[in-house]
Amino acid sequence: MFSYLLDVESSWEKIKNSPYPVAVYGTGNGADKVFTEFEHLGITPQFVVASDGFARDRTFHGYKVLPLSELQRKVTDFTVALCFANGREDVIDNIKKLSERHSVIMPSVPVYGDEIFNKDYFESHLNEINSAYKCLADEKSKEVFKSIIEFQITGDLNLLFDCETDKEESLSLLGLTENETYLDLGAYRGDTIDELVKFTGGYAKITAVEPDGRSFKKLCRHSENMKNISLINAVVSDKCGTYFFGGNKGRGSSIKTCGDEIPSITVDSLQTNFTYIKADTEGAEMQMLNGAINTLQSKPKLNIAAYHRSEDIFALVNKIHEINPEYEIYLRHHRHISFWDTNLYCK
Repeated sequence: MFSYLLDVESSWEKIKNSPYPVAVYGTGNGADKVFTEFEHLGITPQFVVASDGFARDRTFHGYKVLPLSELQRKVTDFTVALCFANGREDVIDNIKKLSERHSVIMPSVPVYGDEIFNKDYFESHLNEINSAYKCLADEKSKEVFKSIIEFQITGDLNLLFDCETDKEESLSLLGLTENETYLDLGAYRGDTIDELVKFTGGYAKITAVEPDGRSFKKLCRHSENMKNISLINAVVSDKCGTYFFGGNKGRGSSIKTCGDEIPSITVDSLQTNFTYIKADTEGAEMQMLNGAINTLQSKPKLNIAAYHRSEDIFALVNKIHEINPEYEIYLRHHRHISFWDTNLYCK
């Protein structure tokens, strides 16, 4: 099904073969991973740029960080290796305008983990990718899946722009009502609780799990006047116990090899007949599913983030199908670069 992608020019090949100077656009964790892969591939960029106002007087990987506008004044044409993620409309609009003047390529690196979705990785997982594609419930899901797989190989942002779906339209796939018993995994400060209440008009009961201490305090304040809500400060995983957790970083908090100890729970350990589960657990979605095997036998509606790790886009689909083959599995991408905010909706 997807073997044709072995013959297309990858994002890394496009950048390496570019006849123009290469400018790395971004100075965060994603850019760190891109630089590591560049070193492995023998790619030497000429510039590092940041959006005007973010450049400041600093260096990154030994390069002076230039404002994008300054580079555009100095250099007629260059190839952009886009290395940051964002979902803001104004930022995405600016990237689209930049693409009208220069070649903009976004090499795909994972939010968590070190495995790069390059051709070697793709080829080694081709059977799993083909299996996941066959598990998807409708043509739209298959189109989104195909676009994201192709994007991860080619770095072509138009593939993402052309497969976007409004979030409310995606939630409508699940048939949510005002009587859901809702489990929110990665509840953050209460934003997805608000999303559910706005969409359905109410709920029967909410259990919200958030591991990050600072976010959990804000979640408690946010929810203090709500009825039938339980809040749990813990990591959700495939076993109960404790984990080291890198907290107090908001949405970037995750399980670490050292740090503060925090309790871990499984979905099954909650022993509740949930009707709707949302999980955005910063790369621990697979562990969450492995700890929810009993719960998923009753087929609660699912809303699962599928973009944190290189394997998530296909491995999570296959795992859900393995746990309960009765699930209808839908895939939708919401406006964001890279392909963050890509979710599985299952019923």
